Amino acid sequence: MRILNLYAGIGGNRKLWGDEHEITAVEIDPEIAKIYQDFFPNDKVIVGDAHQYLLEHFEEFDFIWSSPPCPTHSKIRKVFSNQNGPVYPSMDLYQEILLLKGYFKGKWVVENVVGWYDPLIPAQTYKQHYYWSNFIILGEKNSFRGHFAGNEELQQIKGFDLSSYQIDKNKALRNCVEPEAGLSIFKMAFKEKQVTL
Repeated sequence: MRILNLYAGIGGNRKLWGDEHEITAVEIDPEIAKIYQDFFPNDKVIVGDAHQYLLEHFEEFDFIWSSPPCPTHSKIRKVFSNQNGPVYPSMDLYQEILLLKGYFKGKWVVENVVGWYDPLIPAQTYKQHYYWSNFIILGEKNSFRGHFAGNEELQQIKGFDLSSYQIDKNKALRNCVEPEAGLSIFKMAFKEKQVTL
């Protein structure tokens, strides 16, 4: 199966997918892309703009996972808007949902935080995140994500040892989709008796 993993980060969502698929990961930060490649040497890693890559290449894949940047949608960003000033929520999130919904023939999922506003396109909630997809996502609505844990605990929770990398480990791990959630949702996409939305 040909899989496109957009805004790949260090690969949390992809960690438990195995190596039998042809996976292309797109990450804009070269340092984070290098870490992804270290963990998943068989994947094709592209350093570039995931949003543009999706538009130009979506037809080449069977399954697409997109996790666009969340800061402008985040409740935390809104809480601290007094310090930082307000910002427009990025509409890239909704552009990708509409593109996939309207044009992509395979299975797809777009993941983001539960935002400070009601989603403009109805979403499914799974483990404290919003998911938009063309299949039903079943499961817990709340779970412990360890966002406020220290580096070592976060590395244990997410299953990544970043001790040899000189990066903001907390940020990389907080941005990381829980591997178990990534696998569960991946399996739901290809469940035999799945209902298509």
